[in-house]
Amino acid sequence: MARKVEIASVEKDLFWVGNARGCLRRFPEHVQSIFGYALYVAQCGDKHPQATPLQGFSGAWVLEVVERHDGGTFRAVYTIKLSGRVYVLHAFQKKSKKGIKTPKPDMDLIRLRLKEAQQTHKEWLQAQR
Repeated sequence: MARKVEIASVEKDLFWVGNARGCLRRFPEHVQSIFGYALYVAQCGDKHPQATPLQGFSGAWVLEVVERHDGGTFRAVYTIKLSGRVYVLHAFQKKSKKGIKTPKPDMDLIRLRLKEAQQTHKEWLQAQR
């Protein structure tokens, strides 16, 4: 049963790292809708019921939303760690048929984009001062 999420107002800005937005736009419309709502919920300071911590990162500040559609598995990864902003790090279709583990090339890209987001955030904070 789906949990209803109470939404007050958007608290955080949404930023896309690399080509994450373009990748998400190539997903089926149903998947885009699920991911879009999950990101909106994150912006409002809550957690979508399908959002879970991504394995390989300590804590629950890098999250992924997984949606299965027409035999495919789609994922969106974002971070809520950086104050005042949600950074979308990666959106991809999992191609591997072995297990549920996120493939190494995707994990490497997520780590790289997290570093980019941290640098961008640091620069933004300095500009605010």
